[in-house]
Amino acid sequence: MTSALSDPSLERHFKGHRETVTSVDFSYNMKQIATGSMDSCVMIWNMKPQMRAYRFDGHKDAVMSVQFSPSGHLVASASRDKTVRLWVPSMKAESTAFRAHTATVRSVNFSGDGQTLVTASDDKTIKVWTVHRQKFLFSLNQHINWVRCAKFSPDDRLIVSSSDDKTIKLWDKNSRECIHSFYEHAGYANHVDFHPSGTCIAAASTDNSVKVWDIRSHKMLQHYQVHSGMVNSVSFHPAGNFLITASSDSTMKILDLVEGKLLYTLHGHQGPVTCVAFSRTGDYFASGGSDEQVMVWKSNFDCAECSDGVRLQHKTTPSLQTPPASSSSHPNFYSHPSGLRSQASEPSEHLNGQDSHAAAHAQSSSRSHSRVTPSHTYRHTSSTSSSTQQSKGLPQQVQAQSQASDGGVPAGLAGTLEHIIGQLDILTQTVSILEQRLTLTEDKLKECLENQMEIGLHLQRREEA
Repeated sequence: MTSALSDPSLERHFKGHRETVTSVDFSYNMKQIATGSMDSCVMIWNMKPQMRAYRFDGHKDAVMSVQFSPSGHLVASASRDKTVRLWVPSMKAESTAFRAHTATVRSVNFSGDGQTLVTASDDKTIKVWTVHRQKFLFSLNQHINWVRCAKFSPDDRLIVSSSDDKTIKLWDKNSRECIHSFYEHAGYANHVDFHPSGTCIAAASTDNSVKVWDIRSHKMLQHYQVHSGMVNSVSFHPAGNFLITASSDSTMKILDLVEGKLLYTLHGHQGPVTCVAFSRTGDYFASGGSDEQVMVWKSNFDCAECSDGVRLQHKTTPSLQTPPASSSSHPNFYSHPSGLRSQASEPSEHLNGQDSHAAAHAQSSSRSHSRVTPSHTYRHTSSTSSSTQQSKGLPQQVQAQSQASDGGVPAGLAGTLEHIIGQLDILTQTVSILEQRLTLTEDKLKECLENQMEIGLHLQRREEA
């Protein structure tokens, strides 16, 4: 049975943004955190104390979404200025920008291989781009209102999107067809996230609820009504056993998906919590809010299947094409019938990146203001027997899958390959920057030649006169 060794604890506390923090993401090596804000800036925070933080000024309006590339050598940002920027997260702060949509770009997400981007916009479209040249590939156009969020599935075969038209749509990336629409009747989904297995999605709704859907049977597996304000963001733990939520009621909630209950309520932000994300290993999670704060928390989960599950996600992903033959085909940590309501209860100002000793100045004092409320007693009685039965089966399944994954790529070789991919990312980004500068130079040269010709013609006319 899933348990917690100790309560989640606040580890770091960053302040530097001047307006609401809209998005947060960890690098894969856990050394950096990227955040976006309504202040039009992207910030890169270093996890090591006393390390520099970088403020990237480039967008001309609010930054709505940020994400690290899988290698960690690029950061993508989406903005209200209708552009997407790709940054090299270092002191030089080099970036390229492209006009992605005709209205606010709400979200940006890298594919698992780091080669493509999916963007969602208020122009009601979802678009897919290449990372190397920022070349437009195709558009998905069936939403009839603003698109809040779009993400690739773990195997990159599907895209999920949520819109103010009260639908969550599932798309086949290859056929570019909408294969299913989930309907939100009371509100719309602010944010969606794929379960690490790729078989389920979680949606954060404006009706204060969180819903978990099976994308094969198209059934709602779990429904949590634990917040008193709209839910702005959700993030699955990499092992798939937990879900964290961020709400305008100023709290975050940690949900135990195995037993279908609320585990913890976390207090720390003053005002709405706008974004939340687990780190790639699940050992930490970060949150941002309208109070301009970025908080980094230690999960402190004690479950053997967590570490096994994290290793598993990078090596095995179930097929998404074949619908389940029976209800037993659902992930065994989702045992609830459709419709179940589980109620349980300052850094650098510019690009030079000056030292940011004050970045975590409130860490010790903020611990006294943060509060974690365990909710072990809140449990839906009708789910007790089935949840217990299913949770007993989970470690066995994970253990078997973990053993099967032991024969994968050696750790040393994997590290070398990751380094090579990272270097290639930097090279391609550098080439893109050079191409952009060359284009600007050519344009300027053309403009100078045209001006020179005009002056020559003008002088010739004067002489003739």
